[in-house]
Amino acid sequence: MPRKRFRRASVLLAALALSLTACISRIETSGNFPDQGLINEIKPGTVNRDDVRELLGSPSAIATFDDEHWYYISQRVETVAFLEPEVKERHVLIVKFDKKGIVTGVDTKTLKDGRDVAIVERETPTTGSDISVIQQLFGNIGRFPGQVGGPQVP
Repeated sequence: MPRKRFRRASVLLAALALSLTACISRIETSGNFPDQGLINEIKPGTVNRDDVRELLGSPSAIATFDDEHWYYISQRVETVAFLEPEVKERHVLIVKFDKKGIVTGVDTKTLKDGRDVAIVERETPTTGSDISVIQQLFGNIGRFPGQVGGPQVP
């Protein structure tokens, strides 16, 4: 009898341990955020694109419509079991250049500076027609030249 109790207790303890390990959080760090000392070396009006790339490395992103803004982005995300991941920390360094490639400004943003974007749920209508499965299966019969039963090309 004591042996059965020991087994039951062992199985119960193992199940409890497995369920607790599923709740442990996982932290992921991604991106490239330079040291403050390196950021301080970027003096507007004296440093150019090549100097910035040498100091900080390649940017995480470059502005879409011009190459006058470089972004160095880093973030820490925590995930607990099956719950939605939560961004704990985010840092964005923005280096601005003029048309000649000289730094005009350096700015830093954090998670507090961010804004939520409302996602639009509606769908864009498309032109065309809805066809049935049968039309999809048999719709191409006779359309391809040179096939047996298809139209002949002169």
